Formats: sequence, structure tokens, C-alpha cells
Amino acid sequence: MKRFFTLFSFVFFCLSINAQIAPGKYWVQFTDKNNTPYFINRPEDFLSERAIQRRQDYGIAIDEYDLPVNPSYLKAVAATGATLLHPSKWLNGVTVEVGNETVLELVESLPFVQKTRSLEDEPVKQMLKERDDFIDESVASLEMNYASFYGYAAPQIEQLNGAVLHEMGFQGQDVWIGVCDGGFSYVDKHEAFVSMYEENRFLGARDFVHKNGDVYTESSHGTSCLGLMAANVPNKYVGTAPQASYYLCRTENVRSENVLEEYNWVSAAEFLDSLGVDVISTSLGYVDFDDYHWNHVYSDLDGMTCVITKGSEIACSRGILCVTSAGNEGTTSFPYISAPADGEHVLTVGAVGTNGLRANFSSVGPTYDGRIKPDVMALGQGTPVVAAGEGMYYDGNGTSFSCPVLAGMAACLWQANRWSTAAEIREALRQSGNMTAPNNYYGYGIPDFKKALDYLFLLKNSDFVIKSGLSVFPNPSNGNVNVMLKIDGNAEVKVYNQIGKLLYYNTINVCNSNGLDVFLSNVESGMYLINVIADEKNITTKFIKY
Repeated sequence: MKRFFTLFSFVFFCLSINAQIAPGKYWVQFTDKNNTPYFINRPEDFLSERAIQRRQDYGIAIDEYDLPVNPSYLKAVAATGATLLHPSKWLNGVTVEVGNETVLELVESLPFVQKTRSLEDEPVKQMLKERDDFIDESVASLEMNYASFYGYAAPQIEQLNGAVLHEMGFQGQDVWIGVCDGGFSYVDKHEAFVSMYEENRFLGARDFVHKNGDVYTESSHGTSCLGLMAANVPNKYVGTAPQASYYLCRTENVRSENVLEEYNWVSAAEFLDSLGVDVISTSLGYVDFDDYHWNHVYSDLDGMTCVITKGSEIACSRGILCVTSAGNEGTTSFPYISAPADGEHVLTVGAVGTNGLRANFSSVGPTYDGRIKPDVMALGQGTPVVAAGEGMYYDGNGTSFSCPVLAGMAACLWQANRWSTAAEIREALRQSGNMTAPNNYYGYGIPDFKKALDYLFLLKNSDFVIKSGLSVFPNPSNGNVNVMLKIDGNAEVKVYNQIGKLLYYNTINVCNSNGLDVFLSNVESGMYLINVIADEKNITTKFIKY
């Protein structure tokens, strides 16, 4: 996410200069999880049924990473007078706030504490820095007709050929998406999210920055990012996953740039994992901090060094699809992607304009260890977004927006292919990109979701298609249907209803099967038999429309 500075008024500065965002905050690293009351063979004690099912579905073993931090360790730390903030089971530690040096010394003297790390900040820099770069405020409210079902949001969906999935009925139903950001102002009031609440697809919200805080304050950056996926106002603004379910987490303190925020994100990701979330969309990135001692250097961007990248990689290993923005530093002296975009298994998204050309601000690769990044691209320049205000929409710029655009469509693709793993979804998007050869400016390019759908089907059904020569998918279907042929020359195709009446007859080949696609997409509910005669083959396939 692009960083920029906003000059606050002198009065506000004077009133705020003495307020520290993170006074006396530390990371406490534990040595082990010995004598924990939790057991790997009893995951129901610390994971939801949905989270356990995800692991079972994709053959992911429950291991020590899944075990919560030893509660007796947390109790002992709290007994020193330290205030517990957020424990992290993946990193095996806890962030705390201490009031004085004596308390810190008591914490450090505990036998199971390996080390502590100061997360102190500089108040002057905090009050001068504002990281949100989400809306071009100079652009007036969008003016366009609502001819398209998607309304303002049509450009980002059309660029990805995403309507194909939506028309087939895949709009994110029963896919859970976690959104980590800096604030969600007006989400509880904006028309774009009414259906999310009315249809009980709002799973909840949690503030990892302010204890028991209100996520609907401080920033509307998360509002815009959420809207790109969840908005559902037909003919005005419809997002890429309008029927998915969402959980909102504030992990980013928009008034500072503190490494504590990386720890916040990891704690939030652990929490989302325990709920059973499928996708995490993160329009955040970290390189420079208010205290330069924390700054990441290029060698840190190796996929295994930065705290938030470590957390992202563990989240990916739990079967979650982690989608993150590449960063907005493409025109700076350090044009590289930020953390956690350097993660090997993270789907990193750069920004293009409506013309498909890379936005010059979009951060580039490679990672320090030479891997291509970003992975893919989506609309992030001149992107229509939801804004805080009654029925307000604006144009915005940033990889902050290309990330959720892609994350929402990826959720729909996963819904259509629930047998696929997160890694296979990520690879399908890369393989469906429009770049003939990937590079560190575009990655694999702009995905075509129809091609990604075909890729996943072939991945799971390649032997069947090769042997039979014919495949129809999805099957059963309640929307658009795709026919895949593997034959030489022409084929005679007939379609019968369940009582044997001939409904369709044509001669087709691998290049002109669209007529059959269209016919099957428009038949009424029922069972049909498709017969293909070609290459001395006589193939009959059952197709169900519901």
C-alpha cells in the first residue's frame, strides 16, 4: 500500500504530540510450549469445526503450530504487572504493554522467556504520518450510467473475465474471507453492505490495534477494500464476491508505522484460521518504519525473515489462500515489493490500469532470493471504489485495490472448485495470466478466470478428458456450461432429454463447440444425455441442470 504524508493542522499537532500510540510495548518470545494443556489429537479444544474440516479436506496435518501459547506462561507474564495484548501461537509469544522498566525486568527473568523486543515508537513521527492511500480525493463522485449489472465496478470484473463465474452461479457462497486493514468506517451504514448484514454473511469484527476497539473508526481504507469484494447493489456497484461471508480485522494503526502491526497481523491471521476462514485479503505492506532501526532491507524480503511474512507462510500452510498487495513504491528509490508480498506461497497482486498496462507506482520484484513477484495483476489505477459517505463512490489508485479485486474473484473460483487446494487456485491464476513469459513487472499478468476454471478442471479430470474425448462442466450446473472436446476433426453431437427426445443436433469440432455451450447453458432444469460420435468413438455423457 502506497505511503504518503499528510500535514495535520498545527492545533491538532500540538494537542497530539505527547500522545504515544504504542508506549512501553514489547514482543515477548517464549522458549517452548512445554506442559501445555492442549493436545494435537484434540483440535476441537482450539480450532472450530470448520477449521478442522478444512485441514481434513486438504490433507493438512494438525501440528505444534496449531497449539495455543501455553496459558500458564501468559498468566505468569500478566502476574508481573504487564498488560497482555495479543498472543501468537504461530510465533510462540505475546505482545505486552509495560508501565516501567521493573516490570520488563520481571518479564525477562521468567525461565520460559527467550527474549523481548522493544516496540517503542517516536510520537512526532507518528503524528506526521498517514499511510492510507486509497482514494483520489481530487476526483469528484463518479458519474456514469448504471447500464451494467456491475455498475461502477464493471471495469475490474470485465478485465478479469469474472462475469463468467458469476453467471454460472459462483459468487462466493459459503466462502469465508478475512480482511485485515486499518479501519472500516461507514461499513455498518453504507448501502453497498446492506445485504451482507441482512443475509447474515457478516461474520464479525475484531480490533487488534486498540483493545476492545471499534473497527468502524479512524480509516475508510478497509471500507474501500471490502467494497471491491462484498458490495452488492445491482446495477450500481457489485463486487467480485458479492455472496461471500466476511470477517473484519483491524491490524494496521493508520497513525503510525510500527513493527507491532506485523505482530498484530499474525495474531489476526491465527484467529481467522481458527474460525475456518478460507481467504485472507491484506492490502498492507511493510518496509520503512517510524523508527529506522526496524526498517526492512532488501535482504529481508526473502520470504522467511519478516514477521508478517513468516505468519503469512504459516497461514498458507494451514490451507488458507493469502492474497496481498504488491506495494506502491514502483517510482521510488526502493521499488521492490513489501512484506508480506515476498512470501513464496502468498498470492501477490500488482496494479494495472483499464488499458492493462502496469501502473507505474506498482512495486516490482524480484524477491531477494530471486523469485518472480508480483504473481498476477488486477485493476488498481482508476479503480472505482466504495467510499465513506451515503451512497458515495470514487476512483482510487493503489495495489491496495487490485488485491481485493483479485481476492474476491479467487474466492468465486474456489467455490467452483472446492476440491482444489489453495496452492492449486494460486497456480491456476498464474497459469491463466496474459503474459507469455512472466517477469518482475507483471508477474504472470492479468488472469482470465474462464481460463483458470478450465485449468482447474483439466487438472482434476485430465485422464477422463483424454480417454473419453468429451467433458461438460460444471456438472451439475445452474448457469453457464463449458464443453471441452479432445478429438481430431469433426464430431456429430446430439442432445436428448430424459425421455429420449432429440433437442439438439450439430457437427462441431474443437474450435467451434460454443454453440453447444450456449444451448446447454439455456436448457431448463432436468437431466440430459449428450452423445458425441467422432474418431471411431461413440461417447455419451449425462448432464444435469438444476
